Amino acid sequence: MTDILVQQAYSGRSAEYTSALGAIDQMHALDHHCIGRWAELIGGRVLDAGCGPGHWTDFLHMRGVDVSGIDLVAEFVDGARRRFPDVTFEVSSLRHIDAADGSLKGVLAWYSLIHVPPTELPVILSELSRVLAPQGHLLIGFFEGDSAEPFDHAITTAYYWSVEQMTSLLHNAGFEVFDVETRQDSGSRPHAAISAIAR
Repeated sequence: MTDILVQQAYSGRSAEYTSALGAIDQMHALDHHCIGRWAELIGGRVLDAGCGPGHWTDFLHMRGVDVSGIDLVAEFVDGARRRFPDVTFEVSSLRHIDAADGSLKGVLAWYSLIHVPPTELPVILSELSRVLAPQGHLLIGFFEGDSAEPFDHAITTAYYWSVEQMTSLLHNAGFEVFDVETRQDSGSRPHAAISAIAR
């Protein structure tokens, strides 16, 4: 049910979202650095899980990463295919990823977990763990705050997570956290990024 609500919310505003936040030059320079540095650690297939307009997928592709993107929203996937024809994009839920156990070397989940209700997040993290090979790399970006606290996101309800609680959830899902970045930009919600390795 949550997937359907998120899908419907973004479907109706996909063009608006892509115009506002669908290009790399609209992204923070520190995010470029964080994701680019993470990509250097990986040799093998990478999934951009919840790729949205596909700009981060293409960012990785342009750096020689063997990457594909998936998203719930067909309008995002259609737009990404038009804008980045050299990259593979598919419509898919993060709850049931079409990839064999241990088949991926990296998963990027950049702000794609923010709408997942707290009771459902462990299921998603376990699925990301399933598709990653041992020592595979996960990078997630999210809004930092009081754990599981909902807020009125511009599209649909989203949730804050503390670094400590997200680290605990990742550990329970089979990951070891090895790097954390946080920042507070003027006029923006607090940001956090966590890099982890699948056990």
